[in-house]
Amino acid sequence: MFKRAIVLAGGKGKRLQPYSQHIPKPLMPLGNYPILEIIIRQLAYHGFEHITLALNYRAGAIRRYIGDGSRLGIYIDYSHESHPLGTMGPVALLKDLPDHFLIMNSDILTDLDFSAFYEAHVAENSLFTIAAYEHQEEQAFGVLDMDERGFLKDFREKPTVRFNVSMGIYMAHANILRRIPQQQAYGFDQLVHQLISEKQPPRVQLHRGVWMDIGCPEDYERAVKEFTRSPRHFLPDTVSYKSIF
Repeated sequence: MFKRAIVLAGGKGKRLQPYSQHIPKPLMPLGNYPILEIIIRQLAYHGFEHITLALNYRAGAIRRYIGDGSRLGIYIDYSHESHPLGTMGPVALLKDLPDHFLIMNSDILTDLDFSAFYEAHVAENSLFTIAAYEHQEEQAFGVLDMDERGFLKDFREKPTVRFNVSMGIYMAHANILRRIPQQQAYGFDQLVHQLISEKQPPRVQLHRGVWMDIGCPEDYERAVKEFTRSPRHFLPDTVSYKSIF
């Protein structure tokens, strides 16, 4: 089965400054490898054969570093948006997509089995599938649980709240393309709300491994520690590769 992926790499990375002030966010290094290179190597390892990088900000720097993908063992081409199109808008620019394809952000560190995620979506012939992660967040305050009359039922001292979040990784059927407007900003939130309103809710697949969103300096520093502690966990075949970063 021919596996195609779109990696969204056009953001400015404002929240990651000052780290991203001179280096495009997708090229920020985790150990010896830029974030984007780790993602590309993972996709190649999991059997993907063609990746399109959707670019905008600092597109030239990313193209010069990544090239055509030959040194990474995968075919890479590029799509360039002239103005920001949101999460899903760049997908509508592509005219050669197969029936099923993967879409993902370029600021993620994860050990997701991309092949299994892809194949589960295809086996179900889903319209849209979201990779999800159970996030835990310790509350800064004690929580008062009250009844409808305003009396206290329970008190929880700084509880840990658990909820599922999108990992920024999706599988899509080509039928979603007709829902995405051309050359207009269109986000993930807009697409999923539209699918829910059409009574075609996306599937959600929960990942119980590692997932880190690299959005701010603190996130980046945690991701560097996580990756450098065990690079082989994220890149099992790094012995055959050498980064040129």
